[in-house]
Amino acid sequence: MSEIIPHWLTKQAFLAPKQIAIETKEGDKITFLELNEKSEQFAKKLASSGVTNGAHVGIFSTNNVSMVIAIHALSYLGAVSVMLNTKLTKEELHYQISDGKVRTVLACDSLGPSIRQMNFPVDVKTFTDIDKQQESEVTLLQEINLDDAFTIIYTSGTTGFPKGVVHTFGNHWWSATGSALNLGLRAEDKWLAALPIFHVSGLSIFIRSAIYGMPVYLLEKFDEKNVHEAIMYREVTIVSIVTVMLQRLINLLEEGGNRYPPSFRCMLLGGGPAPEPLLEKAKKRNIPVFQSYGMTETASQIVTLSPEDALNKIGSAGKPLFPAQLKINSQNNDQVGEILVKGPMVTKGYFNNSDATKKAVANGWLATGDLGYVDQSGFLYVVDRRKDLIISGGENIYPSEIESVLSGMDEVKEVGVVGKNDDTWGKVPVAFIVGNSTLTEEACIAYAANYLAKYKLPKQIYFIDKLPRNASNKLVRASLLELLS
Repeated sequence: MSEIIPHWLTKQAFLAPKQIAIETKEGDKITFLELNEKSEQFAKKLASSGVTNGAHVGIFSTNNVSMVIAIHALSYLGAVSVMLNTKLTKEELHYQISDGKVRTVLACDSLGPSIRQMNFPVDVKTFTDIDKQQESEVTLLQEINLDDAFTIIYTSGTTGFPKGVVHTFGNHWWSATGSALNLGLRAEDKWLAALPIFHVSGLSIFIRSAIYGMPVYLLEKFDEKNVHEAIMYREVTIVSIVTVMLQRLINLLEEGGNRYPPSFRCMLLGGGPAPEPLLEKAKKRNIPVFQSYGMTETASQIVTLSPEDALNKIGSAGKPLFPAQLKINSQNNDQVGEILVKGPMVTKGYFNNSDATKKAVANGWLATGDLGYVDQSGFLYVVDRRKDLIISGGENIYPSEIESVLSGMDEVKEVGVVGKNDDTWGKVPVAFIVGNSTLTEEACIAYAANYLAKYKLPKQIYFIDKLPRNASNKLVRASLLELLS
């Protein structure tokens, strides 16, 4: 039997109408009542533009308040938001729009001209175009069926075609609930959103906001100075980041000799295993880094360190959130194997792709494609993506382990490791480094030899100006492999 709850934004506007929902760097503020009213008005204008219940509507936008309003508005119509990555090529967007059965694309005003020039066979309307429409007399949904589809977000597609992950309202609801049960909820909490909203890590912040009644400090994109200022002077208590962002924030703190105020309680770190030297640096600066583990298929984090364990379990992603389960697909749970997860925040499958769903989901358990192990106390340690594993002469080599070691060099700013084809060993590890001009290949390998077995040492070091990263600042190893060829 389906569970029905009141629409979360309508309910929050009723419970706390004057509470700030979104705040921007420019000083603009919008309350939950205002957000509710604007979203319902936008929904009625969307209806007059032909958007109906069940329609798939693409959203192509940078982070801004109008984007958040549009997502809530579509939920009032029972339409599904298909979140489109603004960094994709025309061919990549065409695939997702076609595969996702998108009939209309909503774009922010600044990106409207660029997507219109791509000449997709769908309506493209900017947020301003919709605002100019008359409101329809359509009846808006005031209840949410937790089994209904809410969003579709495509996976990165580093191997094969990307897959559209279907998130129900229930997936997002339980993700928010699990996070609150782990991190706790305080009246003074304010969550900073700098990750792209078209990614689940950014989107989930605004779902939590509506469910918790919590303000969000919204940035169009990540800039370490703006994030630093928000933590120091704008009463931000929680920030979601990935590893490269943490590195930049720590560098900024070290330059100024500052420490964050005691009110700042959580630096939620996702996007893959973080190098332990970086986590140790954060510990010295009393930065409360909570490593987490999640993916698009789990509607954001599904494993997170608790406040009590953040500083004494460095390197661990933590334990599964309260509604979630985890196991390792290996002969013994404490050995490295594929991570399997289960819970009400986990997607039931991929849109229009039953074969991929059958391969990934069995009896409710999602095969993540990630490798890890669980220690005797039940803490998860994520080792690497299965597809990134380097098998050299029969030995398993994890790129993240080499990256963690080389990150310990003061001269190294960023590092990425991949496997290069080798006639003798099958594959051998090579490293791409962004570092000081004085850094040499010999120095890097000599340093690594103090910590790594000989077969794990990079066989070549390539010095580059910057590492390839996607819109959420995750390292794109596939692009490093392209540089090799």
